[in-house]
Amino acid sequence: MANAATPAKPVSDEIHRAIEALQRLSELFGQRRAQLAREAGVTEAQWRMLEQVDDADFLPSLFARQRACTPAAVSRTLRQLLDADLVRVSIGAEDGRQRIYQLSARGRRVLGGLRQGRAAAIASVWQPLGKRALAQFARFAEGLADRLEAYADSV
Repeated sequence: MANAATPAKPVSDEIHRAIEALQRLSELFGQRRAQLAREAGVTEAQWRMLEQVDDADFLPSLFARQRACTPAAVSRTLRQLLDADLVRVSIGAEDGRQRIYQLSARGRRVLGGLRQGRAAAIASVWQPLGKRALAQFARFAEGLADRLEAYADSV
């Protein structure tokens, strides 16, 4: 690894090309996710929360910690989902302080539509690549993610 006294090697054209491809892929992935959310009439934040509420153990405070967002932001999104009749809340049977969040029938339909849209994209974009290419990509992406994570932790 280069330090302050050792100048870094020039970055090759292949590295620049790979970084640009990764940026493009990331942007397109985000763009498609936003498209799916818009088509379903929700925001991406609402979609993420619907997926979490669909899990039996949804806790707003844990969701906030996992997503590194404020409890106020989580409360605001939950309120939007409640107002749109996508989520229902009830008081816990064993502990009156506990709130139980569940998808409403409408919330289940919206989440089902989102999952169908995602499945259609997977069938169209990913499945034609074949098992070998997908395995190679997954290994490469996991290794790159590990390296980026380690680098971020070290600086």
